[in-house]
Amino acid sequence: MSLSTHVLDAALGRPAVGVAVRLERAGTVLAEGVTDADGRIGGWTPGAGAHRLVFDTGGYFAARAVDAFYPEVAIDFTVTDPGEHYHVPLLLSPFAYSTYRGS
Repeated sequence: MSLSTHVLDAALGRPAVGVAVRLERAGTVLAEGVTDADGRIGGWTPGAGAHRLVFDTGGYFAARAVDAFYPEVAIDFTVTDPGEHYHVPLLLSPFAYSTYRGS
């Protein structure tokens, strides 16, 4: 089982570089990272169960001197099959976000 994420800055139409992301389970931090030049983080292995990805969107926008409404985005999801790959993309703008289960 592996987990990846991809953050896209929808307002700019390109990857969101340098977004701090942490993976949590039951309040415990399992992994931390920063999105790369393509807005991606991969290779995490969280195991089965309920998890949360927390994106420091406030820090990302503050570094660009952009006012934003959401200081962080937290996405809760459940890994039901540890043998599958889970991909959780985040489409981001200063005043909105969306996500889905990717492939």
